[in-house]
Amino acid sequence: MQRTEILERYGPRESMDYDVVIVGGGPAGLACAIRLKQLAANSGKETSVVVLEKGSEPGAHILSGAVMDPRALTELFPDWKERGAPLNQAVTGDDVLILSESRAWRTPDALVPASMHNQGNYVVSLGAVTRWLGEQAAALGVEIFPGFAAAELLYDEQGAVAGVATGDMGIGKDGEPHAGFQLGMALHGRYTILAEGARGHLGRQVIARYGLADGRDVPSYAIGIKELWELDPAQADPGRVIHTAGWPMDRDSFGGGFLYHLEGGRATLGMVVGLDYRNAWLSPFEEMQRWKTHPRVRSILEGGKRIGYGARAINNGGINALPKLVFPGGALVGCEAGFMNAARIKGSHAAIKSGTLAASAAFDAMELGRQRDELSAYPQAFEGSWLADELRRSKNFKPWFKKGFWTGTFMTGVEQWLLPKLGVPVPPWTLHNQVADHTRLQPAARSARIEYPKPDGSLTFDRLSSVFVSNTNHEEDQPAHLTLKDPGVAVRVNLARFAGPESRYCPAGVYEFVHEDGKDRLVINAQNCVHCKTCDIKDPTQNIVWVTPEGGGGPNYAGM
Repeated sequence: MQRTEILERYGPRESMDYDVVIVGGGPAGLACAIRLKQLAANSGKETSVVVLEKGSEPGAHILSGAVMDPRALTELFPDWKERGAPLNQAVTGDDVLILSESRAWRTPDALVPASMHNQGNYVVSLGAVTRWLGEQAAALGVEIFPGFAAAELLYDEQGAVAGVATGDMGIGKDGEPHAGFQLGMALHGRYTILAEGARGHLGRQVIARYGLADGRDVPSYAIGIKELWELDPAQADPGRVIHTAGWPMDRDSFGGGFLYHLEGGRATLGMVVGLDYRNAWLSPFEEMQRWKTHPRVRSILEGGKRIGYGARAINNGGINALPKLVFPGGALVGCEAGFMNAARIKGSHAAIKSGTLAASAAFDAMELGRQRDELSAYPQAFEGSWLADELRRSKNFKPWFKKGFWTGTFMTGVEQWLLPKLGVPVPPWTLHNQVADHTRLQPAARSARIEYPKPDGSLTFDRLSSVFVSNTNHEEDQPAHLTLKDPGVAVRVNLARFAGPESRYCPAGVYEFVHEDGKDRLVINAQNCVHCKTCDIKDPTQNIVWVTPEGGGGPNYAGM
């Protein structure tokens, strides 16, 4: 049944009106909601704010390393320690390692760029921090609707965004409503803030509709693949932050490993792999598993136990790839826009800061009786903020690495270590990226085949056992949320030319090619999806489009 037919049969849908509708209950969205309520309380005003979160609770879908810079959080809540924010483990030391297959060289502290120093930061579970932010927002009167996915943008007669509609519940795989059907709800707002994270479903639409990326660098992404471990107590080193470069990545691929020691004998670890990699046979998931076999990493993990897994695409295009931040009726915040600082491997502080800046602009506009126009004060405030200064210093980080590992490493040293010592905080030159990640994949015939070792089940694992510990679950009788523009392209182009890269770049085993009755076909195991968005970014034909599944589905990250 078509969407219009469903509305005709079951409509009109219920609607609710708010001053501000926020899509996404991550750090950016919740910080925006909190600041709006703080400003309203300070002014003695009533401001209605709603946050839609597609996960089962705030933090359920949040995944990050994470080492957190508390600067933006301190601006939002100067008393965050007294309020019990779960920033429990201060960083005690940094190790930046260069790996070969069997050896590790530690970079002397004096030569480590300032962007990689973490004194004053905290090793955290960003999911726990997000849940705490959700509690603070609720206490201020923010309405939070977990388990509700914003599936559709709503527009007014002037073409401005007027709010969103949640997805319908209870539609079967055949597209027909079944006994549990419930029509989605319309939420209208004077302003709509999109905080869906990297490669947001609705964010993509407003960027295209309003030309927000015109004249900007082409965005670039990476996939972060993460595991949570309980360590042998003898290997625990609370607060120690380890970053690695080099092996197992080839010299033409951007990426590196991380291992952060949390409190309580746990460690969070994994790899970031740039989605601009060229080799069609490369598997980011397998690269991460192989990385754990390095003697330096293995020595920390032996005797421990893996207890969590997840994956998420992240922005690393930098400030020059930021789209225009506002559109008629709303704004983009956090990783929806691309505020992550890849040179620092940090984005949560930027997400919180951007959320608060957008909130201030929206509140001031509403005080003047405005609605559904462009919040121009938000990008203006960003340009004058410490966040913009920070991102300008790292503007060339990813473009340099597109020229190769050693060029990227050398020029990062020049821009992040040498120039600041010479009193030049921002590089006087600017590199630009005009090449989309998916266009860089080479045909399989021109790529060196990679044979990955089989998992041993104790240190290294396969995808399906990994998905199991991510607590991923979807209502199985629903239309697949991983859609194909042309189903034939998967076999006709992707399999024939690139040897089916979907089966390798997906970290959850969603895509597999099967040969039946003399024909190849693509099977989509949508129930495995951890919502990382990698397929939406890396598919060489841009044939895969990720859309929202029923709310509440997906991973449920615990302690991640």
